[in-house]
Amino acid sequence: MLVRMTTEPAAPQSARRAPAGAAVLREDVTEAIRAAVFEELASVGFSKMSIEAIARRAGVGKTAVYRRWRSKLHLVLDLVSAFAAQGLPAPDTGSLQGDVRALLEVMAQLLRHPVASQVIPDLLVESARNPEIAEAVRGVLTQGQEGIAADVVRAAVERGELPEGTEPARALDLVIGPLYWRLVVIREDLPPRYLDELACAVVAGLGAVPGA
Repeated sequence: MLVRMTTEPAAPQSARRAPAGAAVLREDVTEAIRAAVFEELASVGFSKMSIEAIARRAGVGKTAVYRRWRSKLHLVLDLVSAFAAQGLPAPDTGSLQGDVRALLEVMAQLLRHPVASQVIPDLLVESARNPEIAEAVRGVLTQGQEGIAADVVRAAVERGELPEGTEPARALDLVIGPLYWRLVVIREDLPPRYLDELACAVVAGLGAVPGA
């Protein structure tokens, strides 16, 4: 399954025309390039992937790629950004236990996606050798998730379920760490009731107030 970027609605005929000579980026070409990137990553990995190979696979010239992205890193980060931004609304079940359980369900689904299981691990290997890649990947992966964790913790503190000063980053570690290990690293499916039991463990690990 390929992540598709949200596109703007078609402009009405009365809309002002683009200036003469301005490049118009066709969406079908953009999507063909994104599909080619994903296929190249799965085939040869980030380090061996080239703009030339992507262009050949997409059936376009190199210029079409460079009009949209200035390097293969930016191209891949675009793919990962689209993946990281999808389907992650902050849960609002009315309880910390319910919010954590809902968040675990969504994260488990996302970590089964090919971008998480194939592309991100390859980028993490490259991150160990390239500080630019490491910084870029970290920014893309954490910008949305950190905000969601902060919302969950804030709501729990307001309800009196968590003590003041609870760190959202710790909540994110407790939620994503076990799932990433099982689904991406050792690649085993989740046993029955695993998410229920993990939700209990996360709530306990955050120091939930007894009886709240």
